[in-house]
Amino acid sequence: MIKQWVPFDEGEYIVVRAFLLAPDYQALEIEKSFIEVWKDRQGMRQVKGSGMISPFLMVELHEEHEHIDLIIDLGGEFRYRMQKPELQAGKVFSPDVSSRLQFSPSLPWEQISEKDFRDMAENLKFL
Repeated sequence: MIKQWVPFDEGEYIVVRAFLLAPDYQALEIEKSFIEVWKDRQGMRQVKGSGMISPFLMVELHEEHEHIDLIIDLGGEFRYRMQKPELQAGKVFSPDVSSRLQFSPSLPWEQISEKDFRDMAENLKFL
């Protein structure tokens, strides 16, 4: 039996803060983001999300790092890391253009403690 790992009911949730994170703490902010939770045919809750990002900077981050995670802060104790998420963004590569980024987990996400999130946030180097 597959374990249910999405801790939220069906619906849309505003994301307080989201960013892509490389192993060296280089990061890229995702603005105006939200997640959507729904049930699949087997009754398991699934997650996908979206937000605004600079594709130019996303390419820059990917050129330097193969492994990029997604950090989502839904407020309070609800902070999560998606390892190697599936990412789809617009293909406009001008530095001053933003486009919609769609993301979904490729693996179950992991909850981040408040201390670990605070420690991580202190080391971030935003592009």
